[in-house]
Amino acid sequence: MARIVLKIDVDTLRGTREGVPNLARILERAGAQATFLFSLGPDHTGWALRRVFKPGFLKKVSRTSVVEHYGIKTLLYGTLLPGPDIGRRAAGEMRAIRDAGFETGIHTWDHVYWQDNVRKRPREWTTAQMQQSHARFIEIFGAPPVTHGAAGWQMNDFAFEQIDAWGMAYASDGRGHGPYRPILNGRTLNHIQLPTTLPTLDEMLGVDGIDATTIAAHVLKMTDGRDTDQVFTLHAELEGQRLAPAFAQLLDGWKAQGHRLVTMGEYHATLDRESLPSYPVTWGEIAGRAGDLIVQPG
Repeated sequence: MARIVLKIDVDTLRGTREGVPNLARILERAGAQATFLFSLGPDHTGWALRRVFKPGFLKKVSRTSVVEHYGIKTLLYGTLLPGPDIGRRAAGEMRAIRDAGFETGIHTWDHVYWQDNVRKRPREWTTAQMQQSHARFIEIFGAPPVTHGAAGWQMNDFAFEQIDAWGMAYASDGRGHGPYRPILNGRTLNHIQLPTTLPTLDEMLGVDGIDATTIAAHVLKMTDGRDTDQVFTLHAELEGQRLAPAFAQLLDGWKAQGHRLVTMGEYHATLDRESLPSYPVTWGEIAGRAGDLIVQPG
């Protein structure tokens, strides 16, 4: 059957300290592999509350129990509380994931700052943000990162170019339907994009009566009997905590369906780069998520 790439976005200090170890235990029990992408700088989650006027944001908040998922303290970081430095305070938890045999990479430096600003920022700002995360990753792990997955699926042209400048062979910075090489201003980049292909749990939760007890079965229907490879993005703050039982059900269900649960690196190693299509970098909407994201055409 097909491969399902498990890509774990880690956004917050709480997610790193609590959700990440929980996810590692769940994955190890299932004999599954995954790629953990870490936020490496300050946790300014509270800044996200400024999105209250963005279309769809309040609707999502009401569906997904943001306070329960993130906790009051995390939602105050950057507002009433200073934003803690995740890479300084949770380096041990990050290295433990590497030492357990999981793939690791960069999610971002400052999650909310990147997500809310990168689309309109110049090269200097973009490069500075990315180089901070790159340097911190090396400081923590003692080696450069092999991959990147953008916070909120938000990028700009300079960010895509930086992926190539780092020499990364693959990244997962947007949404789509299959592996491809991105095109910027008529030029095809070197790295391969592995877009998230399945909807995330927070995009489905609360829609059409789907709740935490039924959401795993809903996702499994999308992969049952299909031999198409998929990339599934989950979050340490959700599947690593309140939605952990649903994630464990997903792993068991995917194994029963015959799917292999792999890292981004394992998946990339099986691809024939020369036969992959190329697509221009574009923006679009995804059901259940507020605002525009990087999307693969077609």
